[in-house]
Amino acid sequence: MERRELLRLLATAGALPLFSPLARAAGTPDDNWQAQFEAADAPWKIGFATPPGDLPLTRATVRGRFPDAVAGTLFRIGPAGHDLGGERYHHWFDGDGMVHRFVIEGADVRHQGRYVATPKRVAEVKAGRHLTEAFGTMPPGVEPPTSADAINVANTSVLPMQGEVLALWEGGSATRIDARTLDTLGVKTWRADLAGMPFSAHPKVDPDGTVWNFGVSSGQSLLALYEIAPGGALRRATVVPVPELPMVHDFAVTSRHLVFLMPPLVHDSKRKEAGASFLDAHVWRPELGMRALVVDKQNWEKRQLFELPAGFLFHVGNAWEEDTPRGARIHVDYVRSQNAESVFTSNREVMRARRVRRNEPRLTVATLDLGTGKATQRELPLEAEFPRINPRRVGLRHRQVVHATQTRANVPGFGAVARTDIETGRSQRFSYGAQAIVEEHVFVPDGAKPGWVLGTALDFGRQRTVLSCFAADHVAAGPVAQATLPYALPLGLHGAFVKA
Repeated sequence: MERRELLRLLATAGALPLFSPLARAAGTPDDNWQAQFEAADAPWKIGFATPPGDLPLTRATVRGRFPDAVAGTLFRIGPAGHDLGGERYHHWFDGDGMVHRFVIEGADVRHQGRYVATPKRVAEVKAGRHLTEAFGTMPPGVEPPTSADAINVANTSVLPMQGEVLALWEGGSATRIDARTLDTLGVKTWRADLAGMPFSAHPKVDPDGTVWNFGVSSGQSLLALYEIAPGGALRRATVVPVPELPMVHDFAVTSRHLVFLMPPLVHDSKRKEAGASFLDAHVWRPELGMRALVVDKQNWEKRQLFELPAGFLFHVGNAWEEDTPRGARIHVDYVRSQNAESVFTSNREVMRARRVRRNEPRLTVATLDLGTGKATQRELPLEAEFPRINPRRVGLRHRQVVHATQTRANVPGFGAVARTDIETGRSQRFSYGAQAIVEEHVFVPDGAKPGWVLGTALDFGRQRTVLSCFAADHVAAGPVAQATLPYALPLGLHGAFVKA
């Protein structure tokens, strides 16, 4: 198939493929998730409540002083619009995105939050009800969307670029956000023939500023690839067919390759045609194993496939490669679960304030030998999620990974932030306490110094969100500075720091 035809197919379908006119929701009157959520007494449910509107710029209460190296803005985003017109979404990932900025200057921290005004959200707020299907929910009476961007919730991650912030989603275009006001500026179109194509939520930025990203149409087994220059101009984009392409959320880059770990969660078009949500149209097929696709950065036609034991992942930490007498060897660390129960169950049940404990993810390091075609991996005995590294080491050899850790029986998510040496397995952590849920923490470089760890947590006991800064080499010592907001924010997903 010609490249132009592949682009047309992918732009038409986006990452939510084969929207069928037969796909109609079959909700039942007694299946009232909103009532169940309101009736629940779980104290942590405030993290999944819907803010009634935008949050104006508000000063936090600061203890200590944030270091000069973290003077700047931490942007974060996540699902926030979970219910509308008495109908509550059935999956955490479905909520309309709210973008946040924490403006940090020494002992002064201010926060602002605004819903991303996507066409989907604007239309639904005006109508007072959900109009389209979502990742894991088929609300009653919705019509099939006309395109992926028609259901774009812009709720997963952010990419600061050229004075703007791109709000990212899995299935369609990036959404442009004004970095100073958080105004929604419209979708980002990289090139006319790429309009509407999926631009995934985890782009990687090389040390030289080059941005790499991908997009997935699992129903059509098409993988889009992007290379963007440091100045923000598109260098290349294409689409390649990948047999039985699964749901892929994240990837890694090395100095010479793109690395995709592909769990055996495969799209079944018959389920979609029967009316299933996009999520429920996927089938767990462990017999496929975990496949690793390695793509040459310079020649995207040069690809190699590896096999690993079946497992599921959301996030990759980093990858790097070394030269050996028998060829290159790639090391990639990621967060691995035994299966996909978290996406089907755990992240669904929180929408009615239920904690369902499943197989917890572990920090894992895989080695892909390009010379022999063999792949191996080792799992660290450490619960982990939201892995982040020093951004200056993207694609290069690294040892330290910052991540969330410490699961609890009756509270979803994680209770501590950790910094782990993936070569020795040594780890240090700081626990936020029994009444806190840790969000993603990022690494902020500080010249030749060890750097800083910056991130948020929900203190549901006090119904507050806190922003903390740790010395990267002394995480266990606790925050050197902490800012407490006078309110709690909905739990979010990913963020990025921009130095002042």
